[in-house]
Amino acid sequence: MVTRRNIIFRAGAALLAGGLLTSRSRRAIAAEVFEVTHTDAEWKQRLSATQYAILRQEATERPFSSPLDHEKRAGTFFCAGCDLADFSSKNKFDSGTGWPSFWQPLPNAVATRTDTTLGMSRTEVHCRRCGGHLGHVFNDGPKPTGLRYCMNGAVLKFKPEV
Repeated sequence: MVTRRNIIFRAGAALLAGGLLTSRSRRAIAAEVFEVTHTDAEWKQRLSATQYAILRQEATERPFSSPLDHEKRAGTFFCAGCDLADFSSKNKFDSGTGWPSFWQPLPNAVATRTDTTLGMSRTEVHCRRCGGHLGHVFNDGPKPTGLRYCMNGAVLKFKPEV
């Protein structure tokens, strides 16, 4: 079913996948200091092309392309850039948007900043340890927080509980 929400998400994802990010925004991000740092060449060597585009250039994976969107096992989701535990499967839900969604991150795992690309204001979510772009958070999630952390599955690693 085609909905306005799906059209907006797909259009936004396509534009972000094209690497649209203002130079002002890139300079602001570059000025931040994180615990885990690498040169651009090192990031390119450590990450896949898709992971690099998302984590370091704020691209977005295609909706419904991540197997983690349908991950149902108990476990933890880690940042692909620095292996920091970011989300628990206990806080995951099916948002129907095509990206893994959570109603809350783990404590001290992520940070946010204002993203004004695409002519709108959104809240971008990044890994607090390496600064890697993970996705965005919206105010249309389930209780108890009412938040939807809409994450790019390509930059998360899932480790099931044993």
